[in-house]
Amino acid sequence: MGKDKRKEKSKETEPEVKKEKIKLGEKDFAEACLPFEKPIAELEKTINDLKTHSKEGIDLSEEIKSTEKKLERAIKDIFSNLTPWQRVQVARHPLRPYTLDYLSVIAEDFVEFHGDRYFGDDKAIIGGLARIGGRRVCVIGQQKGRDTKENLKRCFGSANPEGYRKAMRLMKLAEKSNLPVISFIDTPGAYPGIGAEERGQAEAIALNLHEMAILSVPIVAIVIGEGGSGGALGIGIGDKVLILENAYYSVISPEGCAAILWKDNTQAPLAAEALKLTSYDLLEMGVVDEIVKEPLGGAHRNFEETAENVKEAILRHLRELSLLSKKELLQTRYEKYRTLGVFEEKKPE
Repeated sequence: MGKDKRKEKSKETEPEVKKEKIKLGEKDFAEACLPFEKPIAELEKTINDLKTHSKEGIDLSEEIKSTEKKLERAIKDIFSNLTPWQRVQVARHPLRPYTLDYLSVIAEDFVEFHGDRYFGDDKAIIGGLARIGGRRVCVIGQQKGRDTKENLKRCFGSANPEGYRKAMRLMKLAEKSNLPVISFIDTPGAYPGIGAEERGQAEAIALNLHEMAILSVPIVAIVIGEGGSGGALGIGIGDKVLILENAYYSVISPEGCAAILWKDNTQAPLAAEALKLTSYDLLEMGVVDEIVKEPLGGAHRNFEETAENVKEAILRHLRELSLLSKKELLQTRYEKYRTLGVFEEKKPE
């Protein structure tokens, strides 16, 4: 067989590589809307119906403008007065953008790396090298799925030990290459299965906490959705910790807290209030360094604007951190975490 024929045959037998690309907005907002978003969905449906009739030759421009103003007011009224539990629901919104969605917009030349070199490749954590604003970085993030099949593959964004070990492998590579690390946090928590515990879930997370604390390159972490317990902390130690406006960060989920304290997970709204898990609570307590604003109605309503806000915040903090020497960087990081949780107890008069 000639050389050219051998090449042709190998091309025929090579499996087709499918590039994964998540599309936002495939579901109708009316189907995916949260309970408190129903008035918004109804107004949007009315506007769509009016526009459909308008195409048939009926002038409904005034009605459309009037309804659009009502829609704008409804979105503003609802999202300006969200309760902590409602913010948790927004953080879990089925149309909310995930790590790969952000990377598809803000990162160039993203090359994904796989495997922890010990056990396997955990799809719940993705990572690799990329450029953001022309700057070379190492990116790591938790990734959920858009449908049942993908969620099963990605374990609903709950990583196994091999996921955290993969993340640390990439961080060590970044340190050798003198690249800053960008971490996208979005998980309900680390996977609690028997296999994960057998393979050292707690040890993998604890090791990451230790190693990230002494990593000699800048680390910027951003909570883009759910920030659940040790699962989030496993890639969450950073010089700067940012959070999207409608994301949350907590030691336990509201449902888990309610089940423990009240033996009733329907008390989750009450638990969300008590946990102080919203972005504004966390900024006030000094747990996060900055709230990244979301467009009116949440990140799922204007993903491009949210992505640009995230990109701007990341690059701004990287510029600030790049001015520090390695010694100053580690000292500042140490002082940041030593002062967390400081409180004053007043004696009764």
